[in-house]
Amino acid sequence: MSTTRLAEVIAALETAYPPALAQDWDAVGLVCGDPAEPVGRVLFAVDAVAETVDEALASDVQLLVTHHPLLLRGVHGVGADTPKGALLHRLIRGGVGLFTAHTNADSADPGVSDALAGALGLTVEAPLQAAPADPLDKIVAFVPTGPSIRAVHEALSAAGAGEIGDYSHCSFATAGTGQFLPHDGAHPAIGEVGKLERVAETRLEMVLPRHRRRAVVEALRGSHPYEEPAFDVLELAELPSHRGLGRIGRLDAPEPLSAFTERVAAALPRTAWGVRAAGDPERPVQRVAVCGGAGDSALSAAVAAGVDAYVTADLRHHPAAEHLLAGSLPGRPTPALVDVAHWASEWPWCAQAAAVVDRALGGSVDTRVSRIRTDPWSIGA
Repeated sequence: MSTTRLAEVIAALETAYPPALAQDWDAVGLVCGDPAEPVGRVLFAVDAVAETVDEALASDVQLLVTHHPLLLRGVHGVGADTPKGALLHRLIRGGVGLFTAHTNADSADPGVSDALAGALGLTVEAPLQAAPADPLDKIVAFVPTGPSIRAVHEALSAAGAGEIGDYSHCSFATAGTGQFLPHDGAHPAIGEVGKLERVAETRLEMVLPRHRRRAVVEALRGSHPYEEPAFDVLELAELPSHRGLGRIGRLDAPEPLSAFTERVAAALPRTAWGVRAAGDPERPVQRVAVCGGAGDSALSAAVAAGVDAYVTADLRHHPAAEHLLAGSLPGRPTPALVDVAHWASEWPWCAQAAAVVDRALGGSVDTRVSRIRTDPWSIGA
């Protein structure tokens, strides 16, 4: 029996696809399953539908990981007499957990669009719509030189300050002289009431996530030897981020739109929807924007990026027609459009997510990707 627990698989997935990146309307994370239960096999799919649930049960997996949420909208019950409730009951009875990474996987670095770009042979340069980096503060504290510095440093670190990437307890310290005059009612740790005091102090600087500001300030007050510690909290400027919706990438060499469209069709699973392109077949394509899933909302970002082509799913007729019309004006080039099936554009992510679990858990669980086409369109004429 596997000694790997469901909680360990969840931790690996949530490290790669942080839940905080999900849109506020989204529903991500563990849908059913016991985090304490062992997991030996995991199946990855775009959708939790009858066919992928059948596959999970037949393959003796203990966890089904999907991109699309089964329960996206609020429900008041999951009775087995409803379509989605029936699927959940089958999973639970079969001992199979269900976990979803949706818009958090869309914006992660790497995420859904990185997998799509990789399938098309693109070298990723940047997000199409960059998400702001997590906002940071810097706390600057003035601590009397001596043992107090270590105590304050440890307290601030424990509260969340000083974390940079894979490092913790990061700080910078400089020596200086502090000055203060205690008045009546004060109880100074150093010096006397009514007497000007000059003390050798250390200026201690540490960064912190903005949402940890209150906890860090409280930790400073609780660990500092002074009755009224002197400190500054500075809001740092917003930094560029590799996270966000979509990706901009580049082919090794330009190729005509007709050939690029064939490249897209060959790289993705075949669907009844197929692959459609809008633009001059001979137009050279090298710099490309991609967006896994419905990318209609990012069309203006693709135009602003000045790419040669935009690959996404679910493009609507009128915005596409207006886009082509705008591109017909002199001096206003717009990218060619390549429209693919929603499911097909997100399917490459399944292998990426499986690799996340493989790397994090050292191959202690067997990961497999479903090849069942769950695109709702099943007939193409």
